[in-house]
Amino acid sequence: MKWFLRIAGTLIAVLVIAFLIFRTPDTDPAEMRAKYAGEPSQFVEIGGGVTVHLRDEGPRDAPVIMLLHGSNADIFTWDPWVDALSDEYRIVRFDQVGHGLTGADPREDYSRANYADDVREVADVLGLDRFILGGSSMGGKHALAFAARYPERVRGLILVAASGAPMPDDPGQEDDDSGNIGFAIAQMPGVNRIAEQVTPRFLIAQSLEETVAVDGVVNEAMIDRYWEMLRYPGNRAATMARFSSPYDPLTEQQVAAIEAPALILHGEEDRLIPVAAGRWLDDTLPNSRIETYSGIGHLPQEEAVESTVSDLESWLETTFDE
Repeated sequence: MKWFLRIAGTLIAVLVIAFLIFRTPDTDPAEMRAKYAGEPSQFVEIGGGVTVHLRDEGPRDAPVIMLLHGSNADIFTWDPWVDALSDEYRIVRFDQVGHGLTGADPREDYSRANYADDVREVADVLGLDRFILGGSSMGGKHALAFAARYPERVRGLILVAASGAPMPDDPGQEDDDSGNIGFAIAQMPGVNRIAEQVTPRFLIAQSLEETVAVDGVVNEAMIDRYWEMLRYPGNRAATMARFSSPYDPLTEQQVAAIEAPALILHGEEDRLIPVAAGRWLDDTLPNSRIETYSGIGHLPQEEAVESTVSDLESWLETTFDE
C-alpha cells in the first residue's frame, strides 16, 4: 500500500508540475484593449449586462451593413471588406458574446436566440431600423436566426460559409469539424475542460491553417490575435459551453420563410462547412444567389478578397439600386 501511495503521489506531483508548466493563463483585459481597441473601436452597453466591442465605420447616411464573425473569430476577420466598402456603406461589426473583447455573457447564454437578440440590441443602441445583415460561419446562423425572428428589420442577407442549415452527416456538432483539430478538441468531454487552462499557441496555428485553403492567409499576427482573444477572460469557458451544446440549426420551414434577398458566398474547399450547405441554403431561401470559389476554404472574405468584394458589390448594386 505504501508503494502504491508513493507512486500515486509521484504521478499527481508530475501532473501538477506539467499543468503549471504548460498552463496558458487568461490574457489581461487592459492589455488586450490597448492592443486591439484603438480607433475606431467603441464599447457599448446592451441588455443583460453585456458590453460589446464594436466598430461603426463609413458615412452615417449610407446604407448599413452589419457583419457577424464566425466561431472563435472576431471583428477583424472583416477588415478586408471594411477597407473596400466603407467609403460607400456604413459598416457595423461587433464581437459577439464569448468572443473577442466583448468576453463572456454574464448569464452564460450562448443560445441562437440570445445571439439574435444581441444583434437587435446593438442595432437599437445605434439607432438602426433596417439594415443588411451578413455573417460568416456561426455568424451566418445568427444572421439567419435574426432574419427569421425580426424579418421587418432585414433588408438583405450576406451568408459567408454560413452555418445554420441542417447538417445530416453530423447533426450533433456546432459545425462540421472534419479536419480541424481546435474544433475537435472543443467537443471532447474532459479534454475540453483541460483546454480551458492549457491552450498552446501551436494548436491555434494548426487550427487556423486547417481552416483556410490559401497559403499565406494565416500569418504570425493572425495567430497571436486568435490565441490572445481566445484567452480573453471567459472566452475559453464560453467556447467549451457552445461546443458542448447540441447543434441547433434552423428548420427548413424557417429558412424557406425568409423573404429578404440573400447572397451566399462559399469556398469549394471548405472543410468546416461543406459547400453543399451553401447550396442547400440557395435551394431553400426563396430569393437567393450563390457564388462559390474554387481553391478557397472557410474564410472567403480573407482568402478571396477581390472576388468576394466584387460579387458583393454587384449584388448590392443590382438588389438595392433604387
